[in-house]
Amino acid sequence: MFIHKHPYEPFIKKDTTKLIVGTLPPPRFSTGELLEKDVDFCYGSYYNSLWLFIDKIHSLGLRYDNSKEAIEERKAFLVKSKIGVCDIVESAEREKMDASDLGMKHIKLRNVIGYLEQYPNINTLLFTGGNSKNGPEYFFRKHLKNYGLKLEVLSNEVPRIHQFTLCHTERSRSVSRTIKTVSLTSGSGAANISISKLPLYKKFKAANPKFNTFDFRVTQYREFF
Repeated sequence: MFIHKHPYEPFIKKDTTKLIVGTLPPPRFSTGELLEKDVDFCYGSYYNSLWLFIDKIHSLGLRYDNSKEAIEERKAFLVKSKIGVCDIVESAEREKMDASDLGMKHIKLRNVIGYLEQYPNINTLLFTGGNSKNGPEYFFRKHLKNYGLKLEVLSNEVPRIHQFTLCHTERSRSVSRTIKTVSLTSGSGAANISISKLPLYKKFKAANPKFNTFDFRVTQYREFF
């Protein structure tokens, strides 16, 4: 049994407005056995592709290696864009050393609501996946129940968009704010089959036969990154 602990603390600044919320990076990031193109930072797996999409959208020319420079490039982008990262899973147990969300057992969640209360400028959560079992939206829904909260649907089209109202005490007064959640299409290869079935993807593909699932994610992510 492998105890899979998240290797990175949440990356959030005082002026952060958007928060990327995933589950856990592949086990090799916890054991330190990185691949040549991995970056030792949030979403650093070259094969997860999140940074490839962001790189394409903003023409950043990012490095993909184990260097400190590669880490600093990503941090600089997040700070400039007022984007933070707070994956919802703190730890889990695995029977197999893989990155499957379904393979996680005895899961311990982070207190994302606590971070939202601590950083009042955050108004949007960007889930790197939908409401399938053990996905980030799935866990966040469970997390909300502990606070008597639930998501309200704004759009059921991919990417699905919800909102909820968070009430808390700030400087000795009660305040409330509405926070939007966006369930982006996962960057994993497993999501490619579901993408290919989407009417919007078929429309793009019909207009341009060279259009692929990478292009689809770039088109989707551009609005939020």
